[in-house]
Amino acid sequence: MFNFKHEWIETNIGLLLVLTMLAISVGGMVEIAPLFFIKGTIEKVDGVRPYTPLELRGRDIYQREGCYLCHSQMIRPFRDEALRYGHYSLAAESQYDHPFQWGSKRTGPDLARVGKKYSNEWHVEHLVSPRSVVPQSVMPNFPWLLTTPLNISDITERMMALRKVGVPYSLNKQEYDANVKKFGAKTAEMLNIADARKNLIKQAQEENYDGDRSNISEMDALVAYLQVLGTMVDFRKYDDDAFVKYR
Repeated sequence: MFNFKHEWIETNIGLLLVLTMLAISVGGMVEIAPLFFIKGTIEKVDGVRPYTPLELRGRDIYQREGCYLCHSQMIRPFRDEALRYGHYSLAAESQYDHPFQWGSKRTGPDLARVGKKYSNEWHVEHLVSPRSVVPQSVMPNFPWLLTTPLNISDITERMMALRKVGVPYSLNKQEYDANVKKFGAKTAEMLNIADARKNLIKQAQEENYDGDRSNISEMDALVAYLQVLGTMVDFRKYDDDAFVKYR
């Protein structure tokens, strides 16, 4: 009897459409309605800030090269994930990501906590020749990053675009002062659009991510981005959940 009714529904296009829309509506209501009754979906955590100009260009290169296709940036709230990667991802960590880099699969390891885990030199070698540091790696080589000069001509426009979707890069003194209050003077200076090129060059030369101070390469930018991932928040303050007490 049940099989007959199931077949009858599947062969009745109009009824199937109505029932499908009903199922989607109920499911959507269950998922979306609760959001209207909570104050916010982003935790209040200290340390999260927008990317500096150099880190932002590195993120653009990360997207351009398709790194997100093999590496996720979302640690799920499961004990095995915490043991391998660290504290589970917080919504606050992605509030300035447009788009977010959660990913959909892990051909390689999750990168949400990769910042400062390895040296700049390790990242450079890994990107140029992955199997020289990880013999079992299936990651392709990216040698051109080390020899390709970083294009910074449009960094102002990139920051302006993100400002339009809510990232607090500053254009005037009022916005700058607000960033000083929220992030501190040093960070606020890095978020000032008018000084974007100067700040990008300064960070690249001071940190010397690619090991060559004579120029600024795409490698500088990508390593700068990788080295900041997961470093903004002091997770020792948020390790109250039993399953993340792994140290």
